[in-house]
This record gives sequence, structure tokens and C-alpha cells, in this order.
Amino acid sequence: MPLTPPKLVIFDMDDVLLRYDPDARRAAMGEMSGKTAAEVRRLIWTSGIESASDAGKFSVDTYLDAISTALGIPFGREEWASTRALAMHLNPDVVRLAAAIKPRTRLALLTNNGHIMKEHFDVLVPSLREIFGTRMHVAAEFRTKKPDPTIYTRLLAIYGVTPHDGVMIDDRRSNVEGALAAGLRAHRFRSAAALEAYLTDLSLI
Repeated sequence: MPLTPPKLVIFDMDDVLLRYDPDARRAAMGEMSGKTAAEVRRLIWTSGIESASDAGKFSVDTYLDAISTALGIPFGREEWASTRALAMHLNPDVVRLAAAIKPRTRLALLTNNGHIMKEHFDVLVPSLREIFGTRMHVAAEFRTKKPDPTIYTRLLAIYGVTPHDGVMIDDRRSNVEGALAAGLRAHRFRSAAALEAYLTDLSLI
């Protein structure tokens, strides 16, 4: 039996709407700073800089200053955008599905990223802007990150949607579980074919 159509479908970005390759990003940052990708991971990711940015604890400038200090080189918006772009490859089949259901429901994007990603959506993923419009959100806006259930309810509140009428599409089990805990329906992304079947069950395709 088809499920009740939702009023808002929320897509994760990295590893759903696009394929994300953090190793390529770290390698490029390493080339800039004379460090290995493993060292970059330890200095930026394991240290908590990236996570703190995602959760809204850093402004853009504070985040870039922290990276510059960790790598020992100037690292600004241009460097961030160029290295981030190397890690991002659109998943055309999923983008097509998002565009296909747009006439039947509202869409939103929610990604665990910092304020700097919000600044660069139009540069890095302009085709997603065409689909999602102004409903492209980073976790930093909400001062928390997935899988915290509050991030989902705060996003839904912006659009006046009850949890039962929201659906989250995410590749991480923990993020799906967080959405379910907040009262949303959720689908763990594994393939475009499986997602298409799920959206069909929602009467969106």
C-alpha cells in the first residue's frame, strides 16, 4: 500500500546528491602545505576543527584561521573552494529523481557542513540551486548537526511542516535514526534505484 505523500522531502548532499571524496580534498590540502593526506586528516578532521565548523561553533573566518594555523599556510575561501570542489561529483541519477518529484512536494537540502558551504553552494553546486532554490541548508545554521533530532525539527519548523509530514533521505544510518527519533519518516540511501522505489511508494513518482 502506498505511503501518505510527504509535504517536505529533505535530501542529504554528500554521498546522496553527490559522491564525496574527502581523500581527494585532503590530498590537495596536503600538497599545498607539504603534508600527507593522513596528516591533514589528523590536523583538521581528527582534531575536531571540521566537526566544530559543521555544528556552527566557528564563523567562516574563524574556521579558515583554524585551518591556516593547523596547516601552517594561508588558507582562505579560494583555497577552501578549490579543494572542496575536487571532492564533489554530482550523482546525476539522484539529482534527476529530486527534480522529478519537485512538482509534487516541497524539497529541502540539509548537509552537515559549516557556514562556508552556505556561501559557496552557487559556486560548487549551481545545478542543485536550480532544484532546491532557497531551501539549501547547512547544519551550522542550526548550531548542531545530524544525527541530533533537534536539527530536523528546527528545519521542519521553518517550513511549517509536522514531523510526520517530513521525509529525510540520508546515506548514514545514524542520521536516519536521528530523523526517525524526531518523528520524521526516513530512507537510508544506498542506490538511486532503491530511492526511486521508495519515492514511488510515497506516490511522488
